[in-house]
Amino acid sequence: MADFSHKPTLTGERVILRPVTEADVPALLPMFEDPENARLTGMHTEFDEPALRAWYGSRGSRDDRLDLAVVERATGTVVGEAVLTEWDEANESCAFRICFTPAGIGRGLGTEATRLIVGHAFEGLGLHRVWLEVYAFNPRARRAYEKAGFTAEGVLRGALLWEGERVDATVMSILAPEWPTT
Repeated sequence: MADFSHKPTLTGERVILRPVTEADVPALLPMFEDPENARLTGMHTEFDEPALRAWYGSRGSRDDRLDLAVVERATGTVVGEAVLTEWDEANESCAFRICFTPAGIGRGLGTEATRLIVGHAFEGLGLHRVWLEVYAFNPRARRAYEKAGFTAEGVLRGALLWEGERVDATVMSILAPEWPTT
């Protein structure tokens, strides 16, 4: 099994996933500035551009996670990121997360990006399990994950405190034997 030091480029019909860089920050800024994105992802932290530049500039040297920019093929525009993180080498598993700028939402790009990066986790890295968490107030994302083959495993009750209210998170996963290879 490989680690995440190799940063591949994964090509689909509508998107390309490639290593994210500091130069992608201007395109990704709307993702961090959008209040609805913050709510759906449970992101409490406010980011500034210099901090984001430092963060994305350091992703290429990490061997414990894989951060890829989601690029719309038709326009060449960076519309989001897809990430494999929380790598558990001993158990051949990792977490997955994906987020888009407002311009990239609702066009099926996330479905293809999810299939590309999860396929890489199983076929390229030899992992056995990929998991994620999705908040109860994000049913659109949950449906997209189910469409990609993820199955609900359980609920983390009150996992997020958002604007004074507790929100459940559903843990979902997909296992290598469940992954379609065609």
